[in-house]
Amino acid sequence: MRVKGLDLNLLAALDVLLDECNTVKAAERLHLSQPAASAALARLRDYFGDPILTAYGKRMMPTAFALALHQPTKAILAQVDQLITQTSAFDPLKSDRWFRIGVSDYLSTILFADLVPRLAALAPGIRLDLQPPSDEMLGLLDRGELDLILTPTEHCHPGHPTELLFEEKYVVAGWSGNAVLQKPLSEDDFYAHGHVAVEMGRTSRVTFAETHLKDRGKERRIEIYAASFSLVPELLVGTSRLAIMHERLAKMVRSRGEIVYQPLPFEFPVMKEMVQYHKTRADDPGIKWMVAQIAKCSEKFNQKFK
Repeated sequence: MRVKGLDLNLLAALDVLLDECNTVKAAERLHLSQPAASAALARLRDYFGDPILTAYGKRMMPTAFALALHQPTKAILAQVDQLITQTSAFDPLKSDRWFRIGVSDYLSTILFADLVPRLAALAPGIRLDLQPPSDEMLGLLDRGELDLILTPTEHCHPGHPTELLFEEKYVVAGWSGNAVLQKPLSEDDFYAHGHVAVEMGRTSRVTFAETHLKDRGKERRIEIYAASFSLVPELLVGTSRLAIMHERLAKMVRSRGEIVYQPLPFEFPVMKEMVQYHKTRADDPGIKWMVAQIAKCSEKFNQKFK
């Protein structure tokens, strides 16, 4: 479709080109070849009579005119997306919709193990694209490339709606054969032992637990960094190391017999686990339905591991 001679498909290309300032990366996101992305840039330059992106050393930078177009373009695309979702009825039994969800392996373990069979029964055609937390996650949500993210309050995007999923306490966990956990753990014991910690993302996206431990101003001896929460229990078995762990995850792995846990020997904030979606999706019936299913699985877990 053309409006005043502009192919509206080029608006999506313009948005991505200005996000990435790189035709190769833009091509990947647009599912085009690099020459096709370059051709789209050439057409945009011709239509607007502006370079849009200019070379600056080895990088490309948007022109002042292009920067002025960026937010209005995003707003237009968001409105189109909102129109599509509002006019599309959602029937779980008939839908074959993809849901793209940013979610940690911790939540995949405690919630999605129940959610997946639930969806298979209620919505057999639904498909899930589960993406791990990353440095780009909030940007993906803001661009509409993720439908939902499940993340602590501190990591939510400030411009989009959130709903509380549940509150989570933290505990200290270790191998069932770890002598220090055979009695109540002291704060000195906590800091005297080696630890397994979790960091995610190319630039070490710091977890809720690590952020608040650092706020205490005391250094612990981290001996292993893991890239996922679910790997931590395996790294504790057979050692005297400790780990600070989500209580729900600790309850689940304790049932296997090799991991035990105790309350932390000092005050520690409760984490608020949120579900967040784009502000243009607030009235999307599919999003509302999926959020409700995730919430029901959270309630089921609480009942199972009281």
